[in-house]
Amino acid sequence: MDIQNVKKFIKDHASYLAPVIASAETARRYYECRNDILYDKREHEDETTAALRNADNRVPASFFPLLVDQKAAYTFSYPPLFDVGSEQTNKKISAALGDKFVKICKKLCKNASLAGVAWIHYWRDAETGEFRYGVLRGEQVIPVVSDDLDERLLGVIRTYRKVEDDGKSYIVYEIWNDAECEAYVREESAEIDVGLTAYNVFGVIGDSTRRTNVYTHDLGRVPFIPFANNEDKTGDLRRIKGLIDTYDKTFNGFANDLEDIQEVIMVLTGYSGTDLGGFLENLKKYKTIKIDDGEGGVSTLNIDIPVEAREKMLDVTRKAIFMQGQGVDPDPQNFGNASGVALKFLYSLLELKAGDLETEFRDGFGQLVDAICDFYNLQRGETLVQTWTRNAIQSDTELADIASKSNGIVSQRTILVNHPFVEDAEAELKQLEKEQEAQAEKNAAMYPPEFTQNHAHAHGDGDDEDGNEDE
Repeated sequence: MDIQNVKKFIKDHASYLAPVIASAETARRYYECRNDILYDKREHEDETTAALRNADNRVPASFFPLLVDQKAAYTFSYPPLFDVGSEQTNKKISAALGDKFVKICKKLCKNASLAGVAWIHYWRDAETGEFRYGVLRGEQVIPVVSDDLDERLLGVIRTYRKVEDDGKSYIVYEIWNDAECEAYVREESAEIDVGLTAYNVFGVIGDSTRRTNVYTHDLGRVPFIPFANNEDKTGDLRRIKGLIDTYDKTFNGFANDLEDIQEVIMVLTGYSGTDLGGFLENLKKYKTIKIDDGEGGVSTLNIDIPVEAREKMLDVTRKAIFMQGQGVDPDPQNFGNASGVALKFLYSLLELKAGDLETEFRDGFGQLVDAICDFYNLQRGETLVQTWTRNAIQSDTELADIASKSNGIVSQRTILVNHPFVEDAEAELKQLEKEQEAQAEKNAAMYPPEFTQNHAHAHGDGDDEDGNEDE
């Protein structure tokens, strides 16, 4: 692509990232407990108020990281399972995803919750030739989609900051399509129109001395997959940021008042001493104060704290944060000895949020499975079955009781899949078969064959005395 066209192409799509970066940076600050309360300027109404208020507590509330981690753990402690209709293909897909898939899922959930969308980028390993993949932040990727209602992904501009050996900071632009990638770079302080140049970072096959800015990936599709947080691609902080800020101000204002009230400020009227040092010395030594006749006096300034109003405000704000943030308040008094139905009710809002995420992520994981199948030329069925498992507090007693009562009504495998003590139903079925075989061998060793024959004969099994079969 001509450099002028590249500059125009990047400038035409660069505006997409501005709001994404702004919201993501704020969300990451709050996830790291660097709330606005840490940076707000403190203002006093007048000099008297300034003299009374010396405390300046700035303790940020950690509701947002709690809600994000809660959502990730609830949705992805048990990663989704994929079934394409072929056991051999399923094993290859599982091997390609690797042991890191659980961590990848949680990282996708976290990044999508912060930026509104996260991305998976996959590639062919240069040394092993195997399928590799990783997670990118939403702030790094500019999607180029079709104008129709399908909004097909035609290409991607990946941009990121890099510090080179010369100590200077550069902005790298990678333009990807379904066949190749072109890399360009500019100094961070330079404008695109002036500073953008080809970034010769890729090696040339057959000539180790040459470098080029074009890389042919031969993957047959744009090797980027979006994972949206919701249909609107918005992060989770937007709904609750105002509530968290309100809680921070109320909580820290309360703490400041409690700290300031411990200091008694004395107001002297008509004091006849020479200085304040003498006043404090006489007060400490003689427990008396010398003042002018008829005009002198001593009074104190105190701070009145509306304790009940503050406590009510904190309680109401906390409840609103968990309700509008669609989470589960971990306050122990909300659980108690709750039954299974009550526990499900506590998780209802979190389930709605997780279900919204699952709807968007299902399409992304489907594309990932397709990419693996295409990469290894694997045979797969017409449909992909995804099995999602939530990680929620449950009543094990109730589940075990249901499993026991279901014996003989549903299959043993279904019972084991839903039993609270069983993690791997297939392994449990094999273990049960081993135990049954071992018990059969034990019975055979304990009771000789002639005993079992006589026992059966005594109960009328087999032929009768006349040689006729029993009816």
